[in-house]
Amino acid sequence: MIDLICGLDEAGRGPLAGPVTAGCVILPEDFPVEILNDSKKLSEKKRIAAEAVIMEKACWGLGVVDHETIDQMNILRASMYAMKIAYEMMMAKLPGWLSSRNIEILENSSLESHISAITDGTSCPEISCACRCEPKADGKYPQVMAASIIAKVERDKMMLEFDKLYPQYGYAKHKGYPTAAHIAVCREIGMSPIQRKTFKF
Repeated sequence: MIDLICGLDEAGRGPLAGPVTAGCVILPEDFPVEILNDSKKLSEKKRIAAEAVIMEKACWGLGVVDHETIDQMNILRASMYAMKIAYEMMMAKLPGWLSSRNIEILENSSLESHISAITDGTSCPEISCACRCEPKADGKYPQVMAASIIAKVERDKMMLEFDKLYPQYGYAKHKGYPTAAHIAVCREIGMSPIQRKTFKF
């Protein structure tokens, strides 16, 4: 049984509206890492293309925490919770993924004992394997880059759907981030139903 590294990262800590999302990814040894980077440094087209390859070849999970839960628990705790959800989704898939790649799990051996996690930032979620945090890990480790891509692409998709429901807020353009236009419309017509009410405008 080889030792595995899973990367964790979130998207959406800074916005004034919408969910925070997180990705968790274990990459196979033959993954084309040249398509990866910090999601913020890739164009939208390259992010979407990279995500398709990640979802096809890697073992991955996605965590989503909505705006109401963010208001209840604060954004840092919500981000960690999203990572925990993503990790647990990835772990549920992992035995089947390992089997499909003919990677044996040693008998009488805990799967978590063969996994270590790296998360971008200064905090680790409460997960069942060893985890370390590192600022700017999303620019250093392919697994974290992949996690950042999943988190960003999936959150952007959600914000595009919210834009259809609440077109006056411009979510398709700014994705809920605190742009001047977003702040102005909230002050003019009030908060949208997906606004984070504990965030200052």
